[in-house]
Amino acid sequence: MHLPRSLISKPYLHLLNTRHPLSPPVLILVALEPDALCACRILTRLFKHDYIPHKIQPVAGYADLERVGRELVAPMMETRGGSGGVVVCLGVGGMADLGTILGLEPDEEVEGAEGLETQAYAGVEVWVIDSHRPWNLSNVFGGFPLEPETEEAKTFAARSPPGVNGGRIEQSYRHGKGGIIVFDDGDIEDELGKEREAYLALVDMPEVEDDGEDLGDSDDDDEEDDDSNDSENSGDEPPTLPAPPAGKKRKSWDFEEDDDESDDEDRPRQRRRSNSSTPIPDSPQRPAQRSLLSLRGDRDEPIFSSDPLEPPSAAQPPKQPSARTLRRRLLRSRRKNEDILREYYRLGTSYSEPVSSMLYSLASELGREDNDLLWMAIVGVTSMELYGRSSAGIAVPARGSESRPGSGWLGMRGARIRQLLRDEVRRLNPPDPTKPENVGIIPTTARSPEDTSIRLSPEPKFLLIRHWSLYDSMLHSPYLFSRLKTWSESGLKRLHKLLAKMGVSLVQCKQSYTHMDMVLKRELRTKLLKYASLYNLDELVPTIDTDGPDRGGSKDGWGFVRSWGWRATLSAQDVGVVVGALLEVGKSPPGLSSSPEPGATQSPQDVIPAGVDSNPSEEWLPRFWEAYDALEDIEALKAGLPTAQYLHKAIFTTGTTILKKKQITHLRAFRMCVVKSGTAPDAALFNHPGALTKLALWIGEALAEQEKEATGGRLAHGGRGTPLVVASLDEKRGVYVVVGTGGGGGPDTTFLDREAAKKRAKLKQEKEERRKVKEKLKQERREARRRLKLEEKRKKREEEGKGDEYEDEEDEDVTESEEETSSSEEEEEEEEEEEEIERGRGYGLNRFGVAFQDVVAETNARVRIDSFEHCVVEVKKEDLGGFLESLSMKAVVG
Repeated sequence: MHLPRSLISKPYLHLLNTRHPLSPPVLILVALEPDALCACRILTRLFKHDYIPHKIQPVAGYADLERVGRELVAPMMETRGGSGGVVVCLGVGGMADLGTILGLEPDEEVEGAEGLETQAYAGVEVWVIDSHRPWNLSNVFGGFPLEPETEEAKTFAARSPPGVNGGRIEQSYRHGKGGIIVFDDGDIEDELGKEREAYLALVDMPEVEDDGEDLGDSDDDDEEDDDSNDSENSGDEPPTLPAPPAGKKRKSWDFEEDDDESDDEDRPRQRRRSNSSTPIPDSPQRPAQRSLLSLRGDRDEPIFSSDPLEPPSAAQPPKQPSARTLRRRLLRSRRKNEDILREYYRLGTSYSEPVSSMLYSLASELGREDNDLLWMAIVGVTSMELYGRSSAGIAVPARGSESRPGSGWLGMRGARIRQLLRDEVRRLNPPDPTKPENVGIIPTTARSPEDTSIRLSPEPKFLLIRHWSLYDSMLHSPYLFSRLKTWSESGLKRLHKLLAKMGVSLVQCKQSYTHMDMVLKRELRTKLLKYASLYNLDELVPTIDTDGPDRGGSKDGWGFVRSWGWRATLSAQDVGVVVGALLEVGKSPPGLSSSPEPGATQSPQDVIPAGVDSNPSEEWLPRFWEAYDALEDIEALKAGLPTAQYLHKAIFTTGTTILKKKQITHLRAFRMCVVKSGTAPDAALFNHPGALTKLALWIGEALAEQEKEATGGRLAHGGRGTPLVVASLDEKRGVYVVVGTGGGGGPDTTFLDREAAKKRAKLKQEKEERRKVKEKLKQERREARRRLKLEEKRKKREEEGKGDEYEDEEDEDVTESEEETSSSEEEEEEEEEEEEIERGRGYGLNRFGVAFQDVVAETNARVRIDSFEHCVVEVKKEDLGGFLESLSMKAVVG
């Protein structure tokens, strides 16, 4: 069941009002990503303020989630000796059936037992706050214990808990029985209406075997079957379909192919579970007229008897549809609804509002917002961009796309979120009128020893500029890497020439930025704006919109900076980069002290310590706590800066090697490259999916720029760029870690964006208004033509001496022909407008997750799909060739 955005504080307030010293602690399941870490920091601050005990449990993937459900969540159930409680999922499980994977619903083997349905969830309430899409619809429209079945309440809707309407939680809902609560950021309410109707229709359908027969497109075949079987069924009551057991619970609808038994442990549990519901009532209980009208749904009148010698009698009962007809009609309806859900699940993966932003909204509703919570939200939102998580899935950011100006990170929704964060910064950190700010200068120090404020800053697209030299910061920037082509000698010369035009010598730009000449730092932004357009760097520095709503301009594109007194001043991007590096590399990886220069090589043993268990999640979990502590410990955060620099040097070096040696292969549907220890330095670093994703985005952005140059400024594949697959060999485990990124250039606002829904609603309203205006004009023209023709005919009849007895009949003939012409024109216009409205749903979305699962179903490749990012998989070393060959035939971008 889903919680509307307007009721976001309702579960928390209930938790606050029902807590007592003996209550079990709230279990928080957190994904290993910066956005989820920031959201966890916000939530724990709220819990500590209200003295709510809690326990944090990091979760690495689906297998880890299932283990946590078995060891920690299931024992909380009242039927298993627990006392209930709350489980919060941050960035975890939005795409999986949590009722099954956490063990909160009875197993299918015993689901028909008497009274078992009341034991589902058993007081355990799960809050799901996740930005991954698509949602698992079992969580969104189901996920609650059904009320006992009675004669009056047999349907899924009738057995829903009070206060739950069609899976939507209302104000009257009472917590306590448990269930799954999905926090809606707006897209469920605005975008999933069709899926909601299909899901609710399916759960109320009885079980019926589908043998794959052709059912046709209408009821005509059913009528013929009734006529042909009349003699066989005459005098007999039509048999009814078998009803499922009364105790059967509601089912989820996942349309992924089941894996082989050997792969069950390596893939998330997404069982296809059949629907539960109410049987079709016996025919004598159904009103005769209703039955006939439903049988002849495409006609105006029921057909009673076909025998001309026996006219229909009031006492003669109408012919009932046969069991075959009912079965075919039921199968046709079920296939239609299943197709709707299957289409939704196969649209591709994408991202909606960041989890940290949702938690800050909760804090704001509770009146708890402050600078610390605001900073966590800003860092979480910024980290989404660093990992390429957009409304088009994991994809290269679409920069400078004139055809889609709002494309890129979350489209218009991302722009709104950033504007709201800027407004919050101004509200909680009002400027001091006695100390005017130097507009355009990157702040590197605090205003005072006690300064902990957040400021807006015109951050250029450099990397860690406050903690590196200007030259290194520009060299390791993915934006400059793709635009200047710094992987080549000519690209490095372009970079040196840009610095020379700006009047910055190589000696000056290679010293620490904080120790550069103050005049150079003050004039840096002006010089970048002056020369950026000469090198295709129009987005290098954000501008100031002087026509903005506030006196300082809207500052669209500006970054966020926070100070910790004299100890440090960091941008939100700096913190996101450091936290991500701690998660992916660790606090102090071997070889860091040597700080190898770009081009230096290291063996995998120098990066990953010997003796580490083959399960990577056991190595990743300690890194979670290092990154979690660094979010609120400035000294730990500063200590992680060398790790971040080390990782991005390795990304630059590896990306340069791949591009310079032309190790990228062109396949039918995508390009691909393989990272190995023999062909690329620091290859073992990229066994972590996060680091490999950053490398793929780095290379993908460079390829996108190459394509734009080759095609005259247009992205390939319909403006979406070329999809890229990057594989990294983990020699210790004998597997390839594979990540697939979209080409970028995704939709301005996808179907996940509320603006898209508003736009479609507006188009429909405008279409309806235009239709009414057209209809009115046509009526007036039709009436004028009719009067004119009647006048001509009247005169003709008067000349011929005829009367007016046929006037009405001829009038009807004239109007009927005109109405038929106008209605056909209207239907064509409506179809074209409907196509225009629906066009774009799923356009540009990353479909690698769907393609990976299709390949697994069709081949014998040994593949492990365990990551919450469905575009990340692990493939056995020996099976990579066949896996990629089959994958190349799939559509990997919507």
